[in-house]
Amino acid sequence: MAWFRRRPRSGGPGGRPVNRADLEHLTQFVRSRRGVEAFIEPQTTVTETTLLLVAHDGEWTRRRIESPEAARRFAHQLSMPVYDVRLLGYPQRMRDYNERQRRRPA
Repeated sequence: MAWFRRRPRSGGPGGRPVNRADLEHLTQFVRSRRGVEAFIEPQTTVTETTLLLVAHDGEWTRRRIESPEAARRFAHQLSMPVYDVRLLGYPQRMRDYNERQRRRPA
């Protein structure tokens, strides 16, 4: 039976090629905020490799990226530190930011 056969992927190593708008969004985030650090989130069965950017105050954004190597290149081009989420985890300031946003009145 071929019910569970995976469809062939097209594009880069992560599947679809990265959208130029995604890279522009990440670049704009870095240029408009202080103390931004990059965190590489690995590909899973549900999601492709993503790059998480976290600013000094915990504000964050996430976009799909081709591969961990592409994420490292992107971070180095913009002179920001880059970490692997599997090794370091998520920064506390990001969790604090999420908590502040959750408590904020609607």
